[in-house]
Amino acid sequence: MTKSRHLIVFGTRPEAIKMAPLVHHALSQTNWEVKVCVTGQHREMLDQVLDFFAISPDFDLNLMRPNQNLYSLTADIITSLKPVLEDFNPDYVYVHGDTTTSTAAGIAAFYSGAKVCHVEAGLRTFNRQYPFPEEFNRTLTGKIADYHFAPTPTSAANLKRENTAESAICITGNTVIDALFKGLEIVEQPNYSNPEIEQLKNLLDPQKRLILITGHRRENHGDGLEAICKSLSQIALANADVELIYPVHLNPNVKGPVNEYLQGISNIHLVDPLAYPAFIWLMKRSHIIITDSGGIQEEAPSLGKPVLVTRTTTERPEAVEAGTVLLVGTDVKLIVAETQKLLDDPQQYEKLSQLHNPYGDGKACERIVSFMNQIQHGT
Repeated sequence: MTKSRHLIVFGTRPEAIKMAPLVHHALSQTNWEVKVCVTGQHREMLDQVLDFFAISPDFDLNLMRPNQNLYSLTADIITSLKPVLEDFNPDYVYVHGDTTTSTAAGIAAFYSGAKVCHVEAGLRTFNRQYPFPEEFNRTLTGKIADYHFAPTPTSAANLKRENTAESAICITGNTVIDALFKGLEIVEQPNYSNPEIEQLKNLLDPQKRLILITGHRRENHGDGLEAICKSLSQIALANADVELIYPVHLNPNVKGPVNEYLQGISNIHLVDPLAYPAFIWLMKRSHIIITDSGGIQEEAPSLGKPVLVTRTTTERPEAVEAGTVLLVGTDVKLIVAETQKLLDDPQQYEKLSQLHNPYGDGKACERIVSFMNQIQHGT
């Protein structure tokens, strides 16, 4: 029996996390020939995830360059994928979400004649500039894709509103939950050893509640990030019995204001970016999470962690509607007030920490593989 050929393409750390469980599910299919291509849009952080999930790429384009821009990166991905597509000649190419890798790989796959499968499809803010360039990327990828794996009914409805055929849409849940459950299963094994996690255990006071912060979105660079940092400073100074930890993104637009406003405050720990195992350990250890990350909005509800999102809109409204995520934007007074409320009011904390996750049950990859088998069998 001839095997169908499936190429899974990703390039950033978030993509790698969300595609890793799909790689393993795909490889388990005896009637599939599966290969993995990484673009290297991120490098070191990508490699850490590949190592943690025991994935060895068949193709590594290694495209990360100093000061790369969207123009050169998009062009490099399309042209570098051409020989990969010609060599493997896949029937199906899987891309993820809203990165430059996803859109450029989708274009290249379309040019090759392969069917494009879009994982985490249908997310929308309905503002092409916010977030930039992600909203444009995911919308364009949705136009290229043949099959759309929508994480929620809301994202599926967005696709239908754009005249996507219902037969091409599968509601799966988000693969990030699959990855989270698998990752926690690994790091919580008694014999698991990780130097970053050990350093965090030595750094943090187990008797104090912990607030985890992440922030790197382009739209918050400048005044927005400065406002967030002012908020964090006020929260830390008003709550000596609470610790804040901020893994600081390497982008100078992030490091600059973070160090300027938060360096030297005794109960704020500024640490280097963490590899995925240490980060999910830290999420589980935290009491509150303040973030502009899309992935964390999806993961945290599975851990029962209240999330304050430092954005004014989100393409992930389901958690807001479910009551586990609260949009606070970059308003200093609002960030401080809502954080303080969670620290002081057990009822408010309980309300936002409900163990209800609208983004899935950890079986998204099973649904993707099952759908594709039905497509191939014509059922």
